[in-house]
Amino acid sequence: MSLYIDQRGHGPVQLVLLHGWAMHGGVLAPLVEALEDQCTMYVVDLPGHGYSRDCGLPLEPRACAAAIAAATPPAIWLGWSLGGTIALTAALEMPRQVRALAMLCATPRFVRDASWPHGSDAQLVHQLASDLETDYRATLDRFLALETMGSADPRAELRHLRELVFARGEPDLRVLQEGIRILETSDRRAALPDLRVRSAWISGRRDRLVPPQAMQWSASQCGGSYTEIQQAGHAPFFGHADAVVQALQPLLATFVR
Repeated sequence: MSLYIDQRGHGPVQLVLLHGWAMHGGVLAPLVEALEDQCTMYVVDLPGHGYSRDCGLPLEPRACAAAIAAATPPAIWLGWSLGGTIALTAALEMPRQVRALAMLCATPRFVRDASWPHGSDAQLVHQLASDLETDYRATLDRFLALETMGSADPRAELRHLRELVFARGEPDLRVLQEGIRILETSDRRAALPDLRVRSAWISGRRDRLVPPQAMQWSASQCGGSYTEIQQAGHAPFFGHADAVVQALQPLLATFVR
């Protein structure tokens, strides 16, 4: 089975969209709807997620990037959360395919250590990995709660995410574990100065998983633009899709055919 990629919109700009860990492309619906007049979009369900649950590909960033590139035209790539790791990998290694990069609440390194004060607590990630083995539905629920922390209406956002996460079936436990390993180990900070395409880095001021400081620093390393959405948390396309679209405008305007 191949990757599921939903083509949406009818605008002149080609845009690939990649969701976060344990999600699927359907969660990005508010952003897709806000962009459908400007963009022709390729909304991906990553391996093991949603309608790509049985595709068999690993969730390894290079493998994912190559598979998506083979199935889509040259485009701007937008990655949210874990999807940003794949989008950044593609932008660094396939600049002819990735015409520009949008990182939405995503950074080159997720976990915090002595050299990276802007990441998430490594113990939190270790605990998620451990809990997946015993009760992965409860683990997903805890992660959803973390994603909604800090948003203007966390209860409503959590309720919405809970409804969406299993709307396309349960994600594959194998790729959930692979995703945790990627969050633990991936680090592309040193490669940022080598990024050869334009980039936009968009954060939520209230994000408790990916601190805005991490995204601001990342943008500064590659000459990208940086936008902070004041009332948003980790999923700014809920309730703030128009602000995300506004932050994307400098990239979109460049690639109108």
